[in-house]
Amino acid sequence: MRGVRAVCPLGDALALVSVLRDGASDAPYPMPGTALRRGRARARGGRVTGRSGRAVLPRAPRVGLGLVAALAALVVVVLGVAYAGDSEPGGVDAWVWAAVHGVGPPWRYAALAADFLGEPVGAVTLVGAAVTGCLLLRRPRAAVFAVAGTGTAVGTTTLLKPLVGRTIHEGHLSYPSGHTAFVTALALVVALLAAGRPGLGRAAGTLLVLAAALVAGAATGWAQVALGAHYPGDVLGGWCTALAVVPATAWLVDRVADRRADGRSAPAAPAGGDG
Repeated sequence: MRGVRAVCPLGDALALVSVLRDGASDAPYPMPGTALRRGRARARGGRVTGRSGRAVLPRAPRVGLGLVAALAALVVVVLGVAYAGDSEPGGVDAWVWAAVHGVGPPWRYAALAADFLGEPVGAVTLVGAAVTGCLLLRRPRAAVFAVAGTGTAVGTTTLLKPLVGRTIHEGHLSYPSGHTAFVTALALVVALLAAGRPGLGRAAGTLLVLAAALVAGAATGWAQVALGAHYPGDVLGGWCTALAVVPATAWLVDRVADRRADGRSAPAAPAGGDG
C-alpha cells in the first residue's frame, strides 16, 4: 500500500490498526502523518491535544483531583472566616507551635533550607529549572503550566492575606502561607506531569499527585512553624490553596492550548463554490 512502509515497528502497526478501527478522522482527507500520530496516542491510551503537546491535567486522576480541589477551597474559606482579623494562635495552633517552634541545630538548618525554597531567589531558581526541563523535553505547554500553576498559587495567597487580616509578629499578614502554597504548587506541577505518562492508572496517578503535595506541604509547613514565620493554621491554608488552584490552572492551560491548536489546524474555507 503506497505511503506505508513495508516493515514498520510494532508501535506503528498498532497505531495504524487503531486508525482503521476508529474510522474517519476529524478532517475529510487527513494526512498520513496526522492519522499516525492520532493512532499512536490512542494505542498508548493518551489524549490527542494537537501541536501544543500532551495535556498537563491527565485524564486518569482528573475526577479525584477535582473533588480534592473543591474540598481544599472550602477549607481555605472556612479557615479564613475563622481567622479573620485574628492575631493570636488558636487551640490547635498553640499545641503544634509548642511542639515544633524553636528547634535548634541541625534541624534549624534544615528548616532554613526549606524556607529558602519559598523565598524569591529560591522560587525563581526552582521555577526556572522546571521551565528549562520542560523545554528540553519539548513540552512548551508544561513550561507554561509550571509558571502559571506556581504563580496562581502565590498570587492567590497574596490576595487573601489582606482580606483575612490575620497577623503574626506585630502586624505581619500571615494567612495563608505563601511559602507553603508555592512549594506545594511546584510539587503538584511536577507530579501532574509525571502522572500523565502512559501506564499509570487512575488510582496510581491520583496517589502520586496527592503524595507529592503532602510531602512538600508537610516539609515546608514544618519549617515555617519551626522558624516562627507562620501559625500552623496559616500553613494548612497555604497547602489547601495550592490544592485548590493548581488543578484548576492545569485545566485552564489545557483548554486555552487546545483551542489555539484547533484554530491553527482548522481547514480554510473554500474560496468559491463547486461551479
